[in-house]
Amino acid sequence: MKNYRMTLASLIGLAVLSTGVYLGLAKAQTPPIPIKHVLVVAQTNGFEHDSVPDAMAAVYKMGHDTRLWETTLRTDTENLTKKDTKKGNFKNLNYFDAIVFASTTGEMDLTDDQKADIMSFIKEDGKGFVGIHAALDTNYKWPEYGEMIGGWFNEHPWGTFNAPIIVEDPSFPAVRHFPAAFMKKDEIYQAKEWSRDKVNVLLRLDETKLNFNNPRVHRDDHDFAVAWSKMHGKGRVFYSTLGHTKEAWDDPDITKMYFEAIKWVLGMTEGRTATHVSHY
Repeated sequence: MKNYRMTLASLIGLAVLSTGVYLGLAKAQTPPIPIKHVLVVAQTNGFEHDSVPDAMAAVYKMGHDTRLWETTLRTDTENLTKKDTKKGNFKNLNYFDAIVFASTTGEMDLTDDQKADIMSFIKEDGKGFVGIHAALDTNYKWPEYGEMIGGWFNEHPWGTFNAPIIVEDPSFPAVRHFPAAFMKKDEIYQAKEWSRDKVNVLLRLDETKLNFNNPRVHRDDHDFAVAWSKMHGKGRVFYSTLGHTKEAWDDPDITKMYFEAIKWVLGMTEGRTATHVSHY
């Protein structure tokens, strides 16, 4: 009996050892998923939103908590270049996989070379861009920026209000968690030099619930997109006007939208960018 127990113990030990070796080999043979790198830029040379720190912190926390990406936070434009300055621990665009403009405003401090590098980063390298709220209210003197993001800010006719929103593409990962129609208290931008035949509208205002007697309404088509996806060359682009208020960044619906949007521009999920006609 004693010999049996010793044999059994030996067998168990051998099994544990073999399992450990097997798991170790399996672990060694499974390459780790490389963590992505996201650059958040929040330079404001125009109106400065109180929500900028909240937006930046939210993107950092998303990456930190999920370990899907590491975030570099900047309020300047120094990293928006492909040049290697050889300075300290400097990281240029070649290091990053996506750029997020967090309510940038005005004409950003960018040289012509930097502008070309940003467009090359998106258009040719196939890397991602996410525009948060006032990212539409910037770089008016840079035509390709407007082409890349989809247009420019042209007032917010209703200010911050309980916006009636309709989901147009419920299959898209950044908006599939929303109900078909919902309300959010936020500031919805009106866009100029924007057309739905150049983007995939994900969310729009419900035009049947809007007051068009407002003199600041400039779109005769009454088409007010709240979020869209598109391609710029090989790169994925996402924009949403949501996120104006500090409170928006405490709303799990909004943070989930931007979390999924960043994942999408990083190529972690799939979603359409093809244009479609309006549902109204």
